[in-house]
Formats: sequence, C-alpha cells, structure tokens
Amino acid sequence: MNNMDPEVRRKVSDWLSYGDEDLRLARHALTLTSACPYRLIAYHAQQCAEKHLKAYLVFHGIDFPYTHNISRLLELCAERAGWAESLQDAEELTAFATAVRYPGMEESVTRTEALRSIEIASRVLEVVRTALSQEGLRVPEGEGR
Repeated sequence: MNNMDPEVRRKVSDWLSYGDEDLRLARHALTLTSACPYRLIAYHAQQCAEKHLKAYLVFHGIDFPYTHNISRLLELCAERAGWAESLQDAEELTAFATAVRYPGMEESVTRTEALRSIEIASRVLEVVRTALSQEGLRVPEGEGR
C-alpha cells in the first residue's frame, strides 16, 4: 500500500510501537530478583496483544469499540484475516486487562501464567506484523521482538 494515507500509517505505527513497549516492559520485569510483579507482567502482555490487534484494525479502517476484550478484537480482525482463528488462545489474556490492576479485584498471577502471557503476546505480535507486512505495510522492526 504505497499510496496509504500517511496519517493512517502513523497511527498504525504508533499502535505497534506502544504494544512493543508493553512487551519489552513485561520481559524486563521478569529480571527482577525479588517481588517480581507477575500480575503486571501479564497485564502488559495483554496490552501488547490488544494494541497489535488494534493496529491491524486501524490499517484496514475497521472501527473498534473501546474494549480490552481480545476475543472481540479477534472477531473484528477475522473479517479480513484468516490468521485470527490461529490466535484464539490469546483470549486468555483478556482476564489480565483489568482484574489484576485494581485493589480488591486482583487475582494472583503465577510465574507460569506470566511466562505464558508473554509467549502468547509475542505470537500475536509476530502474526500481526507479518500480516501487515504481507499486506503492503513497511513494518519497522519492533522493540518487543
């Protein structure tokens, strides 16, 4: 898409960049030697996946609701993307969007769950970036990779 609107290109790039930062932060938090905040790692992994899916939707001009629901975002992506079904396990991340951020709502998150959330977010990142590249967007190398 060489004739893509520069403003759309910038917005897609911003969504990807913010998602990359979330994944980078999640990975870095794993290096903490004490009191590792697994709930925040899972939250930032969820944010990475959410922002990459939203970047894809912006690229295609598909309106999306204000939501953290990965399942809903995948449904919207599926209108244009055959790959969306291969990411159904990313729905697991939705629980980390809000329940782990606020006192009284938090659920404990284990190291295993935090690692899995990073694994899933990394896969979403790769699939979305590959799809965007194949669809004609020059995708810069992500920091989260």
